[in-house]
Amino acid sequence: MIRFENVTKRYRGTKRPALDEVDFEVERGEFVFLVGASGSGKSTCLRLILREDVPTTGRVAVLGRDLRSLANRKVPYFRRNIGSVFQDFRLLPSKTVYQNVAFSLQVIGSSRGFIQQAVPEALALVGLEGKEKRMPHELSGGEQQRVAIARALVNRPQILLADEPTGNLDPATSVGIMQLLARVNAGGTTVLMATHEAGFVDQMQRRVIELQDGVMVRDESSGGYGDTSNIPRLTPEVLRGAAATAALTAVQEVQRQTEAVPVIVPDAPETAPSPPAESAPEPSADQAPPAAPEPTAPALPPDGHAPRTHPIVLPDVDVAELGVAGRLGLRDDDEEVGPTS
Repeated sequence: MIRFENVTKRYRGTKRPALDEVDFEVERGEFVFLVGASGSGKSTCLRLILREDVPTTGRVAVLGRDLRSLANRKVPYFRRNIGSVFQDFRLLPSKTVYQNVAFSLQVIGSSRGFIQQAVPEALALVGLEGKEKRMPHELSGGEQQRVAIARALVNRPQILLADEPTGNLDPATSVGIMQLLARVNAGGTTVLMATHEAGFVDQMQRRVIELQDGVMVRDESSGGYGDTSNIPRLTPEVLRGAAATAALTAVQEVQRQTEAVPVIVPDAPETAPSPPAESAPEPSADQAPPAAPEPTAPALPPDGHAPRTHPIVLPDVDVAELGVAGRLGLRDDDEEVGPTS
């Protein structure tokens, strides 16, 4: 049904080919995943199947037609046998759900009777009964993608090409789309899907063709997505001793705050001024001279202790340069950290 024979595709201004000697065949009724990193050549394969591009060398045959010899004026008729679903839905915003699906039949000149029969059947297949009059902006992302799938299937094509159909959808909605594509394939339609969704590929265990820098590196029936070790993970790396580091940092912060507080020493109370000398009465001969006033001691706080006159002094430690053992005062081979650390 789809045949690539030693296909190489080069684009102007690029050093390496987008596809390099790719060779595979997809049989009627198969469900095939096309996987690989961005730039590996997946979308180029789909464009060649749709006759949007032609190979630099090699041969692409679809539905028994050699696409090199297919005249440009016959390309629209050829594409009637292929449905396409994309990541960005590509719905007409000014048309209803029914009109979006019917439009693909109108442009090829289908009769009104056929449109009135085929459109409701396609919407029922994708689970959108009763939403024929809705506008695209009134639908969720998953519903918009279902409209796009209905539009691709309404002409009952033999092949369905899906280019990242779940790329703009949340995980729960994506599951529904994948189940829908599996039902479409069970009805006899050949499905070729380019995807980065490793989870779906692993779960469905269908045929997998993997591309890497334009080269086909794997063709495996009932396969998985493959090596995902190079895919970045969002799980943060756990740093051992983080709790001890935080505790030591907090102590150092207390030290800085203590040093910043000025030490206040209570001043001695002022004594009352003595009366002028000329007004003081002369002591008599038999009287002793008055004693000098004694200074009054400063009052102590309620706890009975004198106020602190110097801040706490802690060692100057650079936390970033300490290892786990150094932070905790443990041996290098100690691995467990208790709750009191």
